[in-house]
Amino acid sequence: MAVQGSFDELGVPLRDVTFVVVDLETTGGSPVTSGITEIGAVKVRGGVVLGEFHTLVNPGEPIPPFIAVLTGITNTMVANAPRVGSAVPAFLDFARDCVLVAHNAPFDLGFLKAACATLDIRWPGFDSVDTARLARRVLTRDEAPNCKLATLARVLRATVQPSHRALDDARATVDVMHVLFERLAGLGVSSLDELRTFTGQVTSQQRGKRHLADVMPHSPGVYLFRDERGRVLYVGKAKDLRARVRSYFTSSEMRQRIVEMVAVAHDVIPIVCATELEAQVRELRLIAQHKPPYNRRSKFPERSVWVKLTVEPFPRLSIVRAVKDDAGSYLGPFSSTREAELAVAAVHEAVPLRQCHLRLNPRRPVSACLLAEMGRCGAPCDGRQSVDEYAVHVSLVRDAIERDARAVVKTLMRRIETLAAMLRYEDAAAQRDRLAVFVRAAARGQRLGALAGCRQLVAARPTAAHGYEVAVIRHGRLAAAGVVPPGAAPRPYVDALIATAETALADTLGPAVAGSVVAVGPTAYASAEEIESVLRWLESPGTRLVELDGAWACPAYGAGGQRMLLDLAIEVGNDADPLGDRRDLRPVHQPARAS
Repeated sequence: MAVQGSFDELGVPLRDVTFVVVDLETTGGSPVTSGITEIGAVKVRGGVVLGEFHTLVNPGEPIPPFIAVLTGITNTMVANAPRVGSAVPAFLDFARDCVLVAHNAPFDLGFLKAACATLDIRWPGFDSVDTARLARRVLTRDEAPNCKLATLARVLRATVQPSHRALDDARATVDVMHVLFERLAGLGVSSLDELRTFTGQVTSQQRGKRHLADVMPHSPGVYLFRDERGRVLYVGKAKDLRARVRSYFTSSEMRQRIVEMVAVAHDVIPIVCATELEAQVRELRLIAQHKPPYNRRSKFPERSVWVKLTVEPFPRLSIVRAVKDDAGSYLGPFSSTREAELAVAAVHEAVPLRQCHLRLNPRRPVSACLLAEMGRCGAPCDGRQSVDEYAVHVSLVRDAIERDARAVVKTLMRRIETLAAMLRYEDAAAQRDRLAVFVRAAARGQRLGALAGCRQLVAARPTAAHGYEVAVIRHGRLAAAGVVPPGAAPRPYVDALIATAETALADTLGPAVAGSVVAVGPTAYASAEEIESVLRWLESPGTRLVELDGAWACPAYGAGGQRMLLDLAIEVGNDADPLGDRRDLRPVHQPARAS
């Protein structure tokens, strides 16, 4: 039997290549925590369909309700379906000696590779084509606003429209692929080798600087691209420094701003880290320190804003830039003033706090504003509401921010339901979105504050080599990280890390405001992003708590539980696609041409 050639083989015409276009439906977006529920595939060569493969798959776990709504695949439908141990080998046999094609290939192939790893099956090493990336190179923005399958199927007039069912989506991808191949033929692309050259053109500047990766070690860490003057252009992290830095000089790098950065880069500085967590944290700190022009995120943590419940006889909500050492309650941090304003609006819809900016004195009444006449404020300004009566509303808001958001959420949900019953769907959606901003901010603040309140926390996580990653965390800040070798006694390594760990001081914090130091609050010792990186590591499977100095707990009725329900409602309400391509690929301004 002839074996299908690889991308490295020259001159194989596209019309002679057997492609298997595959699509999966799953219970979620990650192959680590989710399972396959359906596999659909179409085998095609020279524009002719040679066969189709389709099967439902029992994922061995319940299908989340919003996934069932999205795909139409229910627990009942997969109850008697083959398990992944039967379905995946059958698909691999169907696709043998072919080139795999998928729209958002990293998603579909990621699940298939994860299934093979679980089943102890060697991945066949298929060549693959991602029609989403290909469309980005072929189409213009005038033709398609994005590279989602539904958009391309409509724009390119596919005979089958995607429906979040595997076989329909695979058939739609076949139509999209054929139209893209027709476009490529007009550009002189007619073979596998030419397709590879087209989808991954490398500039001369990229080729000429490949040697910069030669000094990189095969270790986790952080890398800094610098120009001739030593100015940091870009900071990134990697599990394998050499492999990641090399990718900047190959066809896999398609971001235009990064290609421009490589063109002016003079050298790359590696910083080897003991663990991936240390690399993530160092990346955040270095970006905040250097503010590299080619990094987009995490550059200005000092620009975060908070919503403060002020300290005065008649407290109000105020948007501020820093947390102070006072008796105020703080909601946040928010990435923008706009988000903070939405959260404030949500609270004002639920609780009749005053919205004026005057500092009121109970002994000196002033005229009431229009809100009092509308019944949206108790008018403490003119004496209609006493300090004690007003304090009931203040206590409700403080509880929602710090410990129990149920009352505020319940009040706003009733209002949303009322608006929906009146067919005022846009108003209901706007109210829902404001509530979501408030709940997410409260949940975030409670999570950050819980960890930041621990004087010291030591945790360990098993490594693939049967050793342990160890982290020492002080007030939410990563103070030390290390690795216990396989077979070694962990305690001496843990004690050594604790003894040499960084002392958490407020003046070590990167995100200071106008040169001052944030001395209190959940971000007093580390940025919110750093604490969230540490939390993700702590919450990952297998992580064990070694030592704890303090209490690490979120409120039993805090905003976290409300957030899960609200996020689910928004996801279903917006017909969001949790399984969609998160890369946000868009056609380039001018399509590339074959080199």
